[in-house]
Amino acid sequence: MATGVLPARRPLPARLLRQALRVFNAAATPYGVDRYVELVRPSWSSNEIRAKVVRVERSTPRSVTLTLRPNGNWAGFQAGQYTQLSVEIDGVRHTRCYSMANAAVGPGRLIELSVTAHPEGRVSQHLRQAARMGQTVGLSAAQGAFTLPECEPPRLLLISGGSGITPVMSMLRTRCARDWTNPVTFLHYALREADMLYRDELEALAATAANVRLVRVFTEEPGRGDLDGFLTAAHLEATEPGWAEAEAFVCGPAPLMDSARELFARVGRDDHLHTEAFTLAQFTAEAGNVDGTVRFGASEIGVASDGRPLLIQAEAAGLAPLSGCRMGICHTCTRRLCAGVVRDAVTGDLTNGPDVNIRICVSVPVGDVEIDL
Repeated sequence: MATGVLPARRPLPARLLRQALRVFNAAATPYGVDRYVELVRPSWSSNEIRAKVVRVERSTPRSVTLTLRPNGNWAGFQAGQYTQLSVEIDGVRHTRCYSMANAAVGPGRLIELSVTAHPEGRVSQHLRQAARMGQTVGLSAAQGAFTLPECEPPRLLLISGGSGITPVMSMLRTRCARDWTNPVTFLHYALREADMLYRDELEALAATAANVRLVRVFTEEPGRGDLDGFLTAAHLEATEPGWAEAEAFVCGPAPLMDSARELFARVGRDDHLHTEAFTLAQFTAEAGNVDGTVRFGASEIGVASDGRPLLIQAEAAGLAPLSGCRMGICHTCTRRLCAGVVRDAVTGDLTNGPDVNIRICVSVPVGDVEIDL
């Protein structure tokens, strides 16, 4: 008789219970099963991804690191990916995109998100000040194509700036967890030494792990880091003499991204450069394109266009459209363009109405525009 070990599966009762509750969910009108169960266990859901905050650490003056335990609907992630975190502030649900910072391998289902509070960031400021153990937040499935390759490259170059450190930190931790031994260089730009996330861990890792080199740059504190200034060819040569042959992953502010693209394109290696931007490049309207009227059709409100994205103009007019990442990633703010022309603030592409769906967080009106809001 043949013998063997059956593959590990989720316990049968748990799977059957979840399936049964999905069936009963429709019958539990008007709120569904989830709205009753969450009164006792807020992180539970039959179909939504929710997570309980199990640890809160404020390691720098401007950041907060959250360790989350997602419920059974979380399917894991690849190093470099992000999730859309939803949190309620003053009765309103807000959503923002944050990358996982922990290794994408190993036991357990905990995930780590590090959030840097920006002066005008409502969600980041709220999390920095008010996040607490035990609270429940919403998550989306892991997203993004900015991911560490499955096979170890001969050379790996990780470059980050500010809060862009989180996805490349996940890549470095995953690389170490996989026992990769090929050279990896980690080049990070921060305003000040005190602002650098994961500083102690990175310095300890560079001192003990095989073939890991750390280079730190503090742009507002010359002399305190390993280099001074901003990303240049000279920085790359000093950091990693074989940088042109490396597989490079870069995440950070727009100027850092632009410099990296230019440098790798100059040596014909732009196909080996992988980028992820956390901030939207500032859009400057072309002369003559700002004049016009923005009409919010459903609200019967019209305002003189000031050249900013439609989401910002709508909020300035007293409206509160749904939005998420505010960078054109999550599509939460999608609305119908009823008439007129808009320019994509990321790509510069023009979109003509009528009856076209646009992301109002990155759509700038060109002349008279009407949207269904």
